[in-house]
Amino acid sequence: MKKKILLCTFLASSLFAQSELDAIKEQLNNQKQEIAQLKSKNTNNSASFSQNAYLPDIALILNMSAVGRDIENDKYEEAEIQGFIDKGDIHLPFNKNRGFNFNYAEVAMHSVVDPYFEAFANFHLHPDEFEIGEAYVQTTALPYSLRIKVGKFKSAFGRINAKHQHSWHFDAQPVIYKVLFGPDSISDAGLQLQYITPTQNYLMFGAEAMQGTNERSFGDSRQNNLYVGYIKSSVDIGEDLSILGGVSFAQGTNITLNPTDIYGIDLTLREQLGSYSALIWQSEYLQRNKDIGLEVEKQAGFYSEFIYQYNNNYATGVRYDGIKENNAVQYLKKATAMIEYKPFPMSRLRLSYSYDNTKSFNAQRRAINEVMLSLNIAAGAHGAHDY
Repeated sequence: MKKKILLCTFLASSLFAQSELDAIKEQLNNQKQEIAQLKSKNTNNSASFSQNAYLPDIALILNMSAVGRDIENDKYEEAEIQGFIDKGDIHLPFNKNRGFNFNYAEVAMHSVVDPYFEAFANFHLHPDEFEIGEAYVQTTALPYSLRIKVGKFKSAFGRINAKHQHSWHFDAQPVIYKVLFGPDSISDAGLQLQYITPTQNYLMFGAEAMQGTNERSFGDSRQNNLYVGYIKSSVDIGEDLSILGGVSFAQGTNITLNPTDIYGIDLTLREQLGSYSALIWQSEYLQRNKDIGLEVEKQAGFYSEFIYQYNNNYATGVRYDGIKENNAVQYLKKATAMIEYKPFPMSRLRLSYSYDNTKSFNAQRRAINEVMLSLNIAAGAHGAHDY
């Protein structure tokens, strides 16, 4: 009898222990599920606990070239463009030397900050300097299609000013931009406000207040001195033809403490021939009235380029640059032809030839012939460029 009681007691204890163990296991499983639900909730709704969702997109861009030019490097650096750029002030950040050039490495970053802001930054690493190209914050949730940008950024003046060098159709900057703004164009600390109208066709109004450190046309350092305004629009004609156009105006104070006014008009036509084939005609005309005290320099110029994008691998194009008004000379011109090959959208080889009749040496104008092969690589997450 006693043995039976002990056996029953042992069995009951074992069953109780097993039952308690099962309960503990079930409780642990329930806790694991609750933790997983909390993590999921935090990932979806709380930026404080979901940093992975806010890590920036990062891209690395490498740009290099091989150049053949019928003038020595030291003489080329002493070039002047009469009426615009004095001897030794031309500044050549890209494709400077005959032979091989490593132009820059660019690190581009973009991140959503929160539901109201996103941040952008571009850092240029040249062989002998580090430069903050752009670093700004932009709103994402303002009412009435308004958007504000603040920081250091490239102005939306004109068609090409806001574009980075690697997104140009040609490796060299248009001559009129070089002489009026320099290699960085209008790029400065400031504030931008843009408004897109609720119309069927795209229509955008923009205004900017910038520091105005660009010494080519502005440069008064006593306070912010540059103000930019523009209107941009686009219209689709049929299914294949798009027309983009804009007018721009910039007003600032130059280093003589007198006003500078710059007017711009741009027009781009794109005819889509197929999924990856298109014809693009892009032109800009700029005029500057620069008061230097004793006189007002009235100078103007344009560029016009035609691009045939054969498919997603091959494209070719031509560009003509001209300065049609200048206090010092009658007319300056440059012609360029290029062909490019993209084995993949993130890599590009471009071969170009240019005939440049804009530069002078010791007050004597000289034509320069140049052949260039450039390579551009973009690795990582990088947003698409405007065409």
